[in-house]
Parts: sequence; C-alpha cells; structure tokens
Amino acid sequence: MTTAHRRRSYGVKGAPYGFLLPATILFALFFALPIGYAVWLSFHKVHVSGLGLGSGARKEVWAGVENYTDAFTDSELLDGALHVLGYGCIVVPVMLGLALLFALMLDSDRVRLAPFTRLAIFLPYAVPGVVAALLWGFLYLPDVSPFYYVLEKLGLPQPDLLDGGPLYLALSNIAIWGGTGFNMIVIYTSLQAVPAEVYEAAKLDGATPLQIALRIKIPMVAPSLVLTFFFSIIATLQVFSEPTTLKPLTNSVSTTWSPLMKVYRDAFGAGDVYQAAAEAVIIALATLVLSFGFLRGANRRNKQEAAR
Repeated sequence: MTTAHRRRSYGVKGAPYGFLLPATILFALFFALPIGYAVWLSFHKVHVSGLGLGSGARKEVWAGVENYTDAFTDSELLDGALHVLGYGCIVVPVMLGLALLFALMLDSDRVRLAPFTRLAIFLPYAVPGVVAALLWGFLYLPDVSPFYYVLEKLGLPQPDLLDGGPLYLALSNIAIWGGTGFNMIVIYTSLQAVPAEVYEAAKLDGATPLQIALRIKIPMVAPSLVLTFFFSIIATLQVFSEPTTLKPLTNSVSTTWSPLMKVYRDAFGAGDVYQAAAEAVIIALATLVLSFGFLRGANRRNKQEAAR
C-alpha cells in the first residue's frame, strides 16, 4: 500500500471522529465541565478565620460529605421534595391522559379540521413557561380575574386557588396546559406510523372504534407513552419557573417550595454555593435513578410480553 493510499485510508477512518469533535467539545465545555465543577464544589466549604476580614481570612477547605449530610437532614429540602411529589401525582397522569385522549381523537376518521385542532392543542407549548405562569397567575387573582367576576355575578363560590391545597391544582394546571400539546404530538406521530391495514383488519373482524383504540392503538403506541412519561418525570422533578413566578402573587409559595428553588435560594440568596452544589447533585442523582429505574422496568416488561 502506497503512502497516498494509507493517508486516504486514515482520512476515511478518522472522518466520523472529525464530525463528532465539535459536538464533543461543546458537550465537555457546557455539560460535563459544569457538572464536574458542581461535584467538586459540593465536597468543599469556606472556612472563616476570626471576623472574616483581610486577605486569607476566608479559605476554601475540604468538607467531605458534610454538605450532603446537611442536605439530607434539611427539613426545607425534604418539604420541597414532598411538594414536588404531590405536584407530580397530579401533573403526570392528567397530562399524559389528556395527551393520549387528544391523540386518539385526532387519529379518528370522524375528526374535522384536524390540522387546526392539532395546532390549537400544541400552541400552548410554544408559550414560554414564565409567560404562561404570569398569564395564569393573574387569572387566579380575585381582583383582576374575569373568572371570579363571572362567579360573583352568578352567586357561586370563589375559591382562592393560590392558598392551601388548591395551590397544587393551580400550579399543576399551568404545567398541564403547557405540556399536553407536546406529548400529544409525540403520541399522535406514533399513531400515524401504524399501518392502515391493521385497522382495516380489525374493522373486518367487527371491532368497534373503542375496541380498536383500547386493544390496538394504545398497545402500539406504548413506547411513545414510556418516552413521554420519562420526559414528564424529569420535568416534574425540575419544576422551578411556575412556583417562582407565582411567588410574588401569594404568601403560600415560599422560597424553598421546590428543591430547585431551595438550591437557587442557597446559591444566590444565602451565598452558599457549596451547599447548593450538594443539593443540586442530590437532585440530579434522584432524577437519574428514578428515570433509569422506570426505563429499566418498562424494558423488562416489554421483554416479558414479547416472550409470551
């Protein structure tokens, strides 16, 4: 083999790595490096000597697992986790249930104006989360909301959605309104990939539209349901913008209502980036364990069904 042939062979073999290099560099700079730095910070703390004045009075020292111990025993972080748990128990099933229902309706032969309806359902997802939270927040306020005006004229009760238990419903409504359209598109796209011959064979066997939906369509889109559930879990554990945006409108939302709000408060309010880094690492690990645990369980169930 000549030198030119060798260079050409090496060039062909190295081409994939050349294409991957820009993405690898960006991944390392903006994803891997910040994560590594956060982990490094979580094992350190600031040691203050004397009054903390002068050069060398504040030193960064090794803290071991002290920050993690403080995080696991922090009642505010635990309360935030309970808030997110209650929030997720409402958001995930309702949002995915509505997304599946809308996808099945749009996939029906009897639906009219399907492109317009599909766009109308998806459109709230295009609204930024902060804007959506502000929009709904003012609709929840009794003094400015048109809904409360109508309820008052009709003589009906006017519940305060920004206080107590209804607060969970108010926050969940924002997430459901914004996320249903995206999940609907994922499920609807999966339904469009099902061969039409499958539906025709079911109709020839006398299956009703409801039976086709329950026994054919939903099982066929099970992978899409798993994917949307996976994304929904991650989004629920990382809830931040909705309660943060509604906080100025009510006293029921504290600065530590969710775990991410606790991280933000400790990092930028209290100035303790080391404790905030430990809390962020814990949240990331919890998200990783729950997400991959769910995926592993779903894959195991699929293998068992395929073996049958």
